[in-house]
Amino acid sequence: MDAVEQLAAEAGLEMPKPSREAAEVERRQHELARVLDAAAARYQRRLALPESQRALAYLHGRGLSDETIRRFGLGWSGEGRGAISAELARDGVTQAQLVEVGLMRRDEDTGRAYDLFFNRVMFPIRDRRGRLISFGGRILGDGQPKYVNGPETALFSKRRNFYALDLAREAVRGGAVLVVVEGYMDVIALHQAGIVAAVAPLGTALTHEQLEELWRLSPSPVLCFDGDAAGARAAARAAELALPFLAPDRTLRLATLPAGEDPDTLVARQGVASFNTILAAARPLEQALYDLLREACGQATPEQRAAFRNRLDQAAQRIQDKALSDEYRAALRGLFYADRRRDRAAQFATSAGNAIAMPRAAPRPQPSADGADYERARILTAILLHHPALLRDVDHAYAGIPLQASLAALRNAIRRWADHTDRLHSAALIDHLRSSGLERDVNQILTRATVPLPACAARTATIADAEAGRWHIFGFLNLERLQEEVRLAGSRAALNLTPDTQRRLKSLKDALNEVMAGEPDGAAESARDAQGAGTFARAPIRYGNQPPSNLMRNLRH
Repeated sequence: MDAVEQLAAEAGLEMPKPSREAAEVERRQHELARVLDAAAARYQRRLALPESQRALAYLHGRGLSDETIRRFGLGWSGEGRGAISAELARDGVTQAQLVEVGLMRRDEDTGRAYDLFFNRVMFPIRDRRGRLISFGGRILGDGQPKYVNGPETALFSKRRNFYALDLAREAVRGGAVLVVVEGYMDVIALHQAGIVAAVAPLGTALTHEQLEELWRLSPSPVLCFDGDAAGARAAARAAELALPFLAPDRTLRLATLPAGEDPDTLVARQGVASFNTILAAARPLEQALYDLLREACGQATPEQRAAFRNRLDQAAQRIQDKALSDEYRAALRGLFYADRRRDRAAQFATSAGNAIAMPRAAPRPQPSADGADYERARILTAILLHHPALLRDVDHAYAGIPLQASLAALRNAIRRWADHTDRLHSAALIDHLRSSGLERDVNQILTRATVPLPACAARTATIADAEAGRWHIFGFLNLERLQEEVRLAGSRAALNLTPDTQRRLKSLKDALNEVMAGEPDGAAESARDAQGAGTFARAPIRYGNQPPSNLMRNLRH
């Protein structure tokens, strides 16, 4: 409201007069806020008294400095009941007002009011604008519950607020990463260590209203959970809760702490660098969701794998944004198929180890800069350098290909550039990469003398030929993902048949048919030829709507 009034004054407009009811509500809220401010001042002053040495020793023992204690306004409730009402009565504060702000409760049977907080370290709770709205209290000793938050009031809703949200809001504006942890002391310890955009829920599981509040501050907040079973359950609940509300401009990342640690203890024992490492390794939501569902479903039997795959599809379907739902389904299926390939490779290795010893051939070398897989990845990258508009349709598939280090660095630079430009133009992309110190890598892709690029990767290729050639080559690197892309394109065309969806479906089907029929892509032969294995004169490889030459067929066979 302050901002609205200021803008109205600058524009020369008169603010509408509030209704009598609205004015009364505002007056009442100001009155309640005054009561909370008075209570906070009493709690803070009491912490400095000799009688509060036990509370102060507890806070110092948790590693908090006096400056941090002052910054967060921490205080002490006193040992017994009745102290706060007696002190504030001298300022004209009534028991009815203390009940209304949540500092006292009224016994339903007797009607008598009693203090909610006693023998507790007090934590003021503020809204995102820094206004005091409630308190939390931590008991000293072995009593239960260990933490108590104030009840719902006219000023305070647990479902909509976070602890230290006002401080985090300012930090996020300055570029800090928004981090959600579990408790008050975790937040305070992180702030003291320099991680000043940490917040915590207020005694409840994460709610939809709280997610909306997080996304108001950051498009990609990090949820940081303990590495135990309870932390895993909290992560699963948060992921499930977020799915329907995801959008291209809002997601989550999940970070997991080592078992037995929380942010407070981790920073105290290992330093802030360890926590920053955990934040840097936070998983994107699709990876975290995949890991959580895999753990819940298992993959040991065909039935478990089928159930797991169904759960992945169901999770993607819960996303209301249709395009994003399709992308999640493709990404989750891609992770599933990658797991299956690793499992099969492990089973094969185990079987081979248990088999009767046979003469062994020399071990197969890892793919090198002259290998067929490298050539395929190089051609795919060249296609995107000359036709970056294809990134809109192939980015997830492109991102999932294992690449040699230099190609991976180039891929990362291409994707970052595409995320921050509205004009996917080849010359602009290549100029950007060369000015970013990647000129040598670009030249290696486009002008490698020993292996000419095929026609589909040339600058003069049509977009249709480039796309067809790209998917054909991609199929040899990841057949299961190509099959998945065909299924997704078929679903999109069935829902919305346009020239674009029809063209994409035909391009993918043609590429899949060529791969399944054994049509060579030429990369393996080109790689062998580059190493001196070939004895025929080299000619440009052809893809897309141009059939492979008989020379390529003979070389393959």
